[in-house]
Amino acid sequence: MYRFFIQSGQVRLKETGGSLSITGSDVNHISNVLRMKVGEVIDCVDETGRAYLSRISSFSDQEVTCEILEVHDPKTELANSITLYMGLPKSDKPELIIQKAVELGADRIVPVVTRYTVVKLDQKKAEKKRQRWQAVAEAAAKQSKRAIIPEVAGIMSFREALEEAKDLDVLLLPYEREEGISHTRKVIRDIQKGQSLGVFVGPEGGFSREEVDQAVAYGAETISLGHRILRAETACITVLGILMYELDAD
Repeated sequence: MYRFFIQSGQVRLKETGGSLSITGSDVNHISNVLRMKVGEVIDCVDETGRAYLSRISSFSDQEVTCEILEVHDPKTELANSITLYMGLPKSDKPELIIQKAVELGADRIVPVVTRYTVVKLDQKKAEKKRQRWQAVAEAAAKQSKRAIIPEVAGIMSFREALEEAKDLDVLLLPYEREEGISHTRKVIRDIQKGQSLGVFVGPEGGFSREEVDQAVAYGAETISLGHRILRAETACITVLGILMYELDAD
């Protein structure tokens, strides 16, 4: 079943049932790409995370109107808010990382320029990239039936990212020189329900020793992801996969 994101102002609830309108680019997508018809059932989610099982009742050039069949809680969000601070990698790797981070439950992705970041973007190109990455996040949220569209923030320096992250409850930094996977298990299993998490993953080349020391000074806990050296995209997927496994509700 296809999922679409709407605003609560587009919903008209009644004592029993009601209706909602889908507007914007999704109108063309529903009508001309998916070629959906009156009577087909879809799922819509507003910005509060409330979901509406709905049946398409009519089309126009500007909106798709639906009859609300059921209001429900999608139960697809983790009890913990996770921000991924992604050391900016080369090529199209950010798109893959963002897609998988959204699928695995991250609420926010922050691209970070570190010492070993190769990519250099001016302000105009950086904003264009961010808009593209946000579209990737939205598509992944629809596909994975998320109740929210995770935000892709603007590119930050490593110091800016640490300053922002210091107010989170738990900061994790996978580091290839960290030893002891048992320590990693304990750190992750000590995370409490409802705590906010920041996860720092380096680009190709990882973090410098100085950056690791800075992160630790801000309260980050260094962890190991095993004895093998992982690519940047693999490390992001691995640590978020572990967190999803440990933190997802039964």
